[in-house]
Amino acid sequence: MFVSGRLAVALAVGIVPLVLAGLAGFPPYAVLGGWIGLCLLLVAVDVVLAGDPRAATVTRRVPSRARLGEQVPVSVAVQNRGTRTLDVLLRDAWQPTAGAPSERQHLRIPPGERRRVDIPLRPRRRGELVSAFVVLRSRGPLGLAGRQALHPVRGAIRVLPAFSSRKHLPSRLARLRELDGNTSIQVRGQGTEFDSLREYVRGDDVRSIDWRATARAGTTMLRTWRPERDRHVVLIVDTGRTAAARVGDGTRLDAALEAALLLSALAARAGDHVHLLMHDRVTRARVTGVDGAALLPALTDAMAPVHARLVDTDWHGAFAAVRTLTTRPSLLVVLTAQDAAESARGFLGAFPDASRAMTVLVGSVTDDGIAALTRARESREDVYLAAAAERTLRDAENVADAIRRAGGEAIAADPEDLPPRIADRYLELKAAGRL
Repeated sequence: MFVSGRLAVALAVGIVPLVLAGLAGFPPYAVLGGWIGLCLLLVAVDVVLAGDPRAATVTRRVPSRARLGEQVPVSVAVQNRGTRTLDVLLRDAWQPTAGAPSERQHLRIPPGERRRVDIPLRPRRRGELVSAFVVLRSRGPLGLAGRQALHPVRGAIRVLPAFSSRKHLPSRLARLRELDGNTSIQVRGQGTEFDSLREYVRGDDVRSIDWRATARAGTTMLRTWRPERDRHVVLIVDTGRTAAARVGDGTRLDAALEAALLLSALAARAGDHVHLLMHDRVTRARVTGVDGAALLPALTDAMAPVHARLVDTDWHGAFAAVRTLTTRPSLLVVLTAQDAAESARGFLGAFPDASRAMTVLVGSVTDDGIAALTRARESREDVYLAAAAERTLRDAENVADAIRRAGGEAIAADPEDLPPRIADRYLELKAAGRL
């Protein structure tokens, strides 16, 4: 059972007869005891007359997956199997990050009938959202008390990354289609494969003339090449403590996931094989051997429950785990935040040797607010903040220079610009015949 706020009001009203009894000379304790007894009697009557919520059957309709930030249609159905009309308040016990409405749902259910109520959710956090039970409260006719029942009906939703960077995908796919049909790659090189034969025109590279085809056709024929397919793209997403920093409306890890999803969608459409590794001290998620239309669902499903851990990343273990995914990666993309020389020593010490057959790309999320601090000079505090911001930017540039000296490429951008910049660099490598 439960009691409502009306019982407290009823008990407070008892002050009036208590004062009147004192003025009339009656014993106040007897009047107080009688009033409390009357209230308890009314509570007992209310509980007896209230419908039994345990006689109800509760079922759910919950989608198994949803994207972060999108409204999720969830509904709860209550069937009255009792003989009395149920006048109940329903509470669906979702966790706060599910974004469920705070108000309770009111239902009036005649015997033998069923009512369904919609509970729209708007998740604010990736991962598993769980509601373990539904609570029904049935009030009595006086509203002082009633009956309460907890129905253990479990509901669970896996909230996937928002993938807001997919707005950049159509333009990059258009460039990829142009690249596939581009005939400007006439000379064979690393990262290209034979495409077709065509007639020679003035200005073409004579080194691409196919003399055997020329002899058969009776006219000068030229070989054309296209960017090679079936290349291996490996994505390493840092889930260590630097990924937990807030940048904009999310964390660095959220921006890294957006960049990884955009690049994966582009590489899969280009015919390349994509491998994902999310690592800090241990591997938190791993996707390999998945191609085609099943790639993005597999990636988002693996990314959903992973959050940043407040530990230093084991980069030796991360780069060693790459060899378990593929023995010949063509492009290794590391999404991390290496902006301080002290914290980047372990990363630079384990940095893989880049070669002509493998390109290493390091993407880092930056905060635009740091650059804005360097321009403020209005007060003494602003000057100190500007000096600290300049030092932060200089340290980040020093780390980027160290990555370039080690043979890699460094790309630093804010959360909105990082995904398209990495995708553009991938297309540039394709066009240059390096991938």
